[in-house]
Formats: sequence, structure tokens, C-alpha cells
Amino acid sequence: MHQLQLRTMQVLNQADEGDVVSRICDTVITLLVILNVIAITLESYQPIYDAYGPAFDLFEVFSIGFFTIEYLLRVWSNAARTPHAPWEGRLKYILSFHGLVDLIATLPFYLQTILTGVDMRILRMVRLVRLLKLSHYSSALQDLFDAIRAERRSFGATLYLLAIALTLSSALMYYAEGSAQPDKLHSIPHAMYWSLITLTTVGFGDISPITPIGKVIAMITALIGVSTVAILTGIVASSFANQVARRKAIYEKELRVAYEDGILSPDEERILAALQDRFDLGEDVVQALKDEIMSEQNPRTKQTGKP
Repeated sequence: MHQLQLRTMQVLNQADEGDVVSRICDTVITLLVILNVIAITLESYQPIYDAYGPAFDLFEVFSIGFFTIEYLLRVWSNAARTPHAPWEGRLKYILSFHGLVDLIATLPFYLQTILTGVDMRILRMVRLVRLLKLSHYSSALQDLFDAIRAERRSFGATLYLLAIALTLSSALMYYAEGSAQPDKLHSIPHAMYWSLITLTTVGFGDISPITPIGKVIAMITALIGVSTVAILTGIVASSFANQVARRKAIYEKELRVAYEDGILSPDEERILAALQDRFDLGEDVVQALKDEIMSEQNPRTKQTGKP
């Protein structure tokens, strides 16, 4: 039973190098998620839904059945993580980010059959959470969270400055423009909408200052916004670059250890392939590291006479 659970978990999770069955499973789930997002998007246009409503409904039922079975298999197979306490591993998955996403991906369908008086449009939109199921096979979201966590102090300090700028600019704009535009800026909370849009350099244009002092405040707010957004972008970009460098360094270290005897054993190749998939390193990067290590070892081989 344990081996079957372990194999099921391997198939459902991101495929290792050479695992054809798991690769096919990844492709099928990814394709179904993409088709679901396309279907949810298209059916929001009423003429299309009126013409193909039964087809959309049938596809939804099929998708719910598929994702429900997938979720139950994930819950069942995660017992293999903690053989001594099966429900501990299952509970960890259920309460994890991926587990919650998998649950919410199917929940709206069952809720709309139970609850009455609930706006069905909201439940339909919740189905877009299925797009997050792709995080099983991509580390993009995890990379973003890790980048923010690694630079949380700098990120938090910048958000603090942004909050100060938001509050001050909103208050100043309210006192400068409130009497001139009472329909749009009749309170500080209403002015915060204008301030946030200006600070983030979006500028919808639905609220514009008309007094001289208001225009000066708007210019200063825009300049502060450009600086703050640039700092936030720089922090995240720098953290991403550091993560890539750390992953490359870890892989290179393992590669050097594996190449110490001049050859790669099957176990070493499997470990390196798993690291390559986990760190999402391209073949060109890996090959460049191998060439570099081999070129360093060749002179030592000539000097010592050992392979």
C-alpha cells in the first residue's frame, strides 16, 4: 500500500526526469486547467454562453469529476510522506497552499448545488482559482514569495514609505481640492483612491486636480510614486537574481562532488536531474557548468595521470 501511495504521489506531482507516466499526467492536468480558464472566460460573454451553454455545462461537470478524483488521490497518497502517521501527511497537504487551491478549484460547483440565494456569478469567478493549480508544476509563485521573504525588511520599509506617501498626499489633496471637487474628493478615503492611482503611476484620469496647489501636490505625488515603485521593483528583481545565483551555486557544488572521480554514476545523474528540475535550470546552463568543471579537471588529469 505504501509503495502504491508513493507512486501515486510521484505521478501527480511534478515529473522527474525520465518519468513518462508522470510527465503525461502533468501535461493532461495543465491542459485541462488551461481549457477551464478559456471556458470560464468565454462563457462570461452572454451570446457565446447562450449558443453553447450545454457544452460549457458538460465540460464543467467533466472537469469537476476529474479535479475531484485528483484531489482525493492527492489526499490519499500524501499519507506516504509520513508512513508512521498517515493522516499527518494528509493533513499537511490539505492545509497547504496547494491543498487549499485544489479544494477551492472544485468547491464552487458543490456549493451552488447546496446554497440558494447566492450570486452564481461570484461562484463562477472563483473557478478561476484553478489557474493556480499550475503552481504544482511551476515554482513561479513560490519564487515570488521566497523573493519577498528574503528581502522582507527592505520590502516592508518601502511599503511603509508608500503608506506614508499615500496618507499624506491624500490628506493634502483633500484639503486642496475638496471644496473645488466635492463630488470626487469629499473625504480623505475618497482622495486615497486618487493618491494610490497616482503613486502607482497608473493615472486613470477620472480625477484630476484643477487648483494650482492641487496640481503641485499631484506632481510631487507622481515623483514619489515613480521612486517608490522603482525601489519595489528593484528589490524583487535583485532578490530573484540572488535566488538564481544561489541555486546555480548549489547545483555546481553537487556537480563538482559528482565529478570528483571523473564519471557520473546512475544515482548521481538521478540526483543532479532532480536538482535541475527543482531549480528550473536550463540545459545550456547545466552544460556550461559541466564544460567548465571538465576543463578544470583535464589539466589535473594530465598532471596526476589519474582519470
